[in-house]
Amino acid sequence: MYIRKTVRRYKDKTYVNYLLVESLLTDKGPRQRVVCSLGDLSPRPPEQWLALARKLQDALTGQRSLPGFADEDPELRPLVQALPVAGLPIGDAVVDAAGPGELISVHVDRVSVEQPRPAGHLHVGREYWKRLGLDDILKSLGFSPSLVNLTCAMTLNRLIHPSAEYAMPDWIRSTAMSDILGVDFRKLVDDPLYRNLDRLHPRRAAIESALAEREKSLFNLGNTILLYDLTSTYFEGKAALNPKAKRGYSRDHRPDCKQVVVGLVIGREGFPLAHEIFEGNIQDRQSLAAMLDLLEKRVGIPEGATIVVDRGMSHPENIAELKRRKLHYLVAARQKERDVYLAEFESDDGFEAVIRQPSPRNPSQKKSTVRVKKHTGNDETLVLCISSERVEKDRAIRVKQEERFLRDSAKVQARIKNGRLKNDIKIGEAIGRLKERYPRISRYYALTFNTKTRELETAPNEAKRKVAESLDGSYLPRTDRHEISADEAWRIYMSLTRGETSRVPCRSGRFFINLSTGWSRIFFSAYWPTTCWWRSRRHCTAKRSTRPGQRCVTCWRLTRSRRLFCRPTRTGSCEFAGARLPSRTIGSCTRHLGCR
Repeated sequence: MYIRKTVRRYKDKTYVNYLLVESLLTDKGPRQRVVCSLGDLSPRPPEQWLALARKLQDALTGQRSLPGFADEDPELRPLVQALPVAGLPIGDAVVDAAGPGELISVHVDRVSVEQPRPAGHLHVGREYWKRLGLDDILKSLGFSPSLVNLTCAMTLNRLIHPSAEYAMPDWIRSTAMSDILGVDFRKLVDDPLYRNLDRLHPRRAAIESALAEREKSLFNLGNTILLYDLTSTYFEGKAALNPKAKRGYSRDHRPDCKQVVVGLVIGREGFPLAHEIFEGNIQDRQSLAAMLDLLEKRVGIPEGATIVVDRGMSHPENIAELKRRKLHYLVAARQKERDVYLAEFESDDGFEAVIRQPSPRNPSQKKSTVRVKKHTGNDETLVLCISSERVEKDRAIRVKQEERFLRDSAKVQARIKNGRLKNDIKIGEAIGRLKERYPRISRYYALTFNTKTRELETAPNEAKRKVAESLDGSYLPRTDRHEISADEAWRIYMSLTRGETSRVPCRSGRFFINLSTGWSRIFFSAYWPTTCWWRSRRHCTAKRSTRPGQRCVTCWRLTRSRRLFCRPTRTGSCEFAGARLPSRTIGSCTRHLGCR
């Protein structure tokens, strides 16, 4: 709260009034609300107005004064009595019912605070840990009580403040972890944390299976709809001792770095079921069969379940594999398959708008308009979807790609004109690289080389360009389930976005690795906070809080850095890559990473 001065003129007279105002956060932004009028405060110096506002706020919220140390401000009592909300009495009359015989005097100026430590977010994370039954799961696998508490501390760190094992002991000591878990962490170092990951990793399958069963009993979840998606994360360094670190398609736009591919399966409600690490050069479509085998062993796949995947895995061999396993599928058709249904997309007949309710945590949220239409074929049901928000996005991407395509074509033409590119075979290779780099644009651009005039000709095909413009904002999910409506199929397919949200903790923070297989332990340790995170998200959504975890956990900052670093030792050798590093390199690396 604060005090605002208002001036009003009436009949050549000036009236000064002071208002007690509080700031509120609304759906439309911060707003100010007048609590009451305080009249003329001119006798009081302006530098004391803020203190007066705080005293009035304490009176409104019921904050009492210590007995014997009540504020004797003569203006405070009449102002409190004039407040619209009945304030509490002020002065020594505010005492407990215990009587004056049990009162003690406290020298307020001698009161000090030592070692303040946050505990609220830890308490909430600990409660979710208990509800998931992780203590019993780890004890059944042979973990001692001390290792269970250490694992809980590591999981809470991943959930609240993701950091490397190297920096985790300092964070644990800066919080009330010791008081909540009843364990002394004053002498904790990073080596026990790494060793604990080595103990957990061989039992990851049993832990994931037990977690999945626990979630089913807690939330009455089913596994009839399973969503599978992939992501990747890269390594800084050679990663010579990592057999799965290879160069491949980089989603982080770092083709120069080796990477691994992470596969994650979640249910329709967003709870993760299983994860696996694949080689960095594996194609998306090659991982589906292996992930289905793994999922069958850990949690089981009922016959007739629906597998939802993105267009990167919607190849004929994967569809045949799902049919062989007697599973249904819902996949996104690739870009070229939409051209066949251009007439269907251009016609408004049969399209219906999807009713999208705003989030209960944000009632003022504005959803984009989505129209869907069901097209039933012989073997499959197609869902034609057009999103108003995606139209602008696709158009912007296409225009940007076209500008880059024309700019690079002009560079090739300049090389030909300057005589740096003379061989016709080399010119053809350059044209091929342009088409490979811009496949979205090269579909409606004719790129030819005239050997007589030695010029590179770029001519757009207006008919094909018009087709591309008509398909902006459209996508085509397809399924073998004929009984579901277009609206339901669209909602199931859009549940894949929850998979992207669940991958955030697995890609969060900068992880320091000193073991040849440490990367796999790191991803497994990030799997549990994802489960706790969705547990709190489900709980807070049911309670209709304003934001996931806002009333429960005050610090959910999950950094978006997606890099894995080898941890150099003090002797100058990198334990992960096995290479000798000069001390100067270690110093610059330490400053860059912000470690100790």
